Amino acid sequence: MNRYITIALLITFLDATGMGLIMPVLPTLLEEFSVKDSIATHYGLILALYALMQVVFAPILGQLSDKYGRKPILILSLIGAICDYTLLSFSSALWMLYLGRMVAGISAATGAIAASMIADHTNAAERTKWFGRLGAAFGAGLIAGPAIGGFIGQYSAHLPFAAAAILNALALIMVILRFPKTPSQKAEQDLLEIPQSDISNTPFRQIIKPVLLLLTLFFTVQLIGQVPATIWVLFTEYRFDWNTFNIGLSLAGLGLMHIIFQAFIAGYMATRWKNETIFVLGFILDTSAFLLLAFINNVWLLLPALVLLAGGGMALPALQGLISVKTAKEHQGKLQGIIVSLTNITGIIGPPLFAIIYAKTVTLWDGTLWIIGASLYSLLLMLYFLYQKINRKEEYTLMNNIHRNVNLDK
Repeated sequence: MNRYITIALLITFLDATGMGLIMPVLPTLLEEFSVKDSIATHYGLILALYALMQVVFAPILGQLSDKYGRKPILILSLIGAICDYTLLSFSSALWMLYLGRMVAGISAATGAIAASMIADHTNAAERTKWFGRLGAAFGAGLIAGPAIGGFIGQYSAHLPFAAAAILNALALIMVILRFPKTPSQKAEQDLLEIPQSDISNTPFRQIIKPVLLLLTLFFTVQLIGQVPATIWVLFTEYRFDWNTFNIGLSLAGLGLMHIIFQAFIAGYMATRWKNETIFVLGFILDTSAFLLLAFINNVWLLLPALVLLAGGGMALPALQGLISVKTAKEHQGKLQGIIVSLTNITGIIGPPLFAIIYAKTVTLWDGTLWIIGASLYSLLLMLYFLYQKINRKEEYTLMNNIHRNVNLDK
């Protein structure tokens, strides 16, 4: 494993851990600054604000990392995170929470840059494996962060924010000392005598067009993935009368299985199968999990459902790997910024949408939303296979025309 990939994985883990640290204590902190009846509203708005800033600024920061190099933009991003968490650790008013999360969202380029570093320093055959491990590092951080934050947060609601600032400061020191200076796009172009405007000013739509179908699949899969993230607690409480301990245990188990599938199994399969085969398999596994969850009444059947959900998670690194392979090296920062932006859009619209649907249908049948999710996956599969059929037909026609023209020339 080279130094760039190691740093990308560690940065991702520390970033996710820092995010997870504050989750258990944010409601407690809100109690200090707002009336009790509006805590849920402020909590949702703060999370949405962070995601919205990433939607807008992740592609921009990704583009800047293409132009000026990964290291300087990563350093600026980490400095922004340190300022954010430091501000929150000393916060004494509600507006400070909003300002802090806004700054964090604007500077949160670490995910896009880490993914760009993976794309920069792996070949096409390894891309799915390392994107899977990047996802696993993020998942591990989201497991470790809330556990640590919940423990130290019992002493002070401000303490986890200070811990998050320290984690990002350590990450900053590591990047400054251990991250080799990479040539910016401009420096590479100077060596090759390629005009700067030919690459850095390439419109986003020109980068998106060749991978539009794959980006649409990625967005839709991320959106459907918000179904279990949104209703798992509500669903298990309603159908199985679970308490918080059982729910927490099941979520921890799902997180661990996701890490195993993304860190090891996805990479193993990528050495034997095409990326297209892996993400189609992921769609099928997720569809099976949704159908199972819609109809089961026995608690023990949740275990195979969780395994299927974790296996379905392999679709995302396979899709991301394929999208990356089909995009030029000099546009990887822009591309990964777009992917981060799409992911955050699903995080904004998915939870409220699916929560409303679940609330409207739960008294009729609490499995309705699972069936909707399975239907969306089935539709995706049909559209993808239809596209492949049309694409193969066009390629066949093109090859026939080429052979006919060659024969005519003879």
